[in-house]
Amino acid sequence: MKKWLIVASIIAIMAITGCSSSEAKEGNEKEESYDYTVGITQIVEHPSLDAAQEGFKAAFDEAGLNVNFDVQLAQGDAKNNQTIADNFVGDDVDLIFANSTGSAQSALNATKDIPIVFTSVTDPVGSNLVDSMESPGGNVTGTTDTHPDAIPNTISFMTEKMDVQTVGMLYNPSEQNSSSQIERVKEIAGDKVDIKTATVTTSAEVKQAAESLTGKVDALYIVTDNTVVSALESVLLVGQEEDTPVLVGELDSVERGGFAAYGFDYYDIGFEAGQKAIEILEEGKNPGEIPVSYPQNLKLQINKDAANEMGVEIQEGWKEEAEIIEK
Repeated sequence: MKKWLIVASIIAIMAITGCSSSEAKEGNEKEESYDYTVGITQIVEHPSLDAAQEGFKAAFDEAGLNVNFDVQLAQGDAKNNQTIADNFVGDDVDLIFANSTGSAQSALNATKDIPIVFTSVTDPVGSNLVDSMESPGGNVTGTTDTHPDAIPNTISFMTEKMDVQTVGMLYNPSEQNSSSQIERVKEIAGDKVDIKTATVTTSAEVKQAAESLTGKVDALYIVTDNTVVSALESVLLVGQEEDTPVLVGELDSVERGGFAAYGFDYYDIGFEAGQKAIEILEEGKNPGEIPVSYPQNLKLQINKDAANEMGVEIQEGWKEEAEIIEK
């Protein structure tokens, strides 16, 4: 009797073990396989960069590709940018998507072999990411977030339609994209308008910097500086308290409460960056031979509620060229 019980127990154990092994094998077979692994490095979270990331991923969905996106945020820290890029290289990802100038520079510093596609970069040539817009060279290409007419149109609108004579600008000088935009604004403004600037190093300094310009300027103009835009609500609050219109550099910032902007949809430049990435991965194209693209569909958008809060009366003539939104 005891022998029979022992044999029965052994058979039962073997049956359970065999079943478990079979189930484990089936579980492994069910593990998802991916066409590619793409590392996404982004300097900080804010609506424009998030929209660009969403557009990038959407391009792969539309192409029917199953991709493992490894998304890493640097929380505004340049050292984190480099660590993220180095880790992607160590993981041997198929491609790096860099969402900001600093993110792209760190990626390029980490590898000259893995393809890099960037977006939300204001001055790809000036930031030493590419040799030229037409022929980037190396292992890099992407889409820029600056339209050639955006800054000239904004300056013209302020000086000709709003009679602004003094403009205040906030920026982080360590962001190369911001410094290039400030210089561009000064160049275009010439003697038509006086530009006063205040610098910040972290988002915590943004409100105080904005307050330092109050009473000295007729309007504030916030370009696509990641540090300032991540704390945009602080600037908007100052604009509302001081009846000072806050013009911005992107449509997402208008929706957040900025008065007006000549801008475009960051989703679109992210989507186009995704299309370039697909050409590299699926068609074997050399990123250095794919031209960098400018954004399309530039338009003037005015936030009616923000205008009221900042003491600006929307002129009838503006309505002919602007899209008026209420948020």
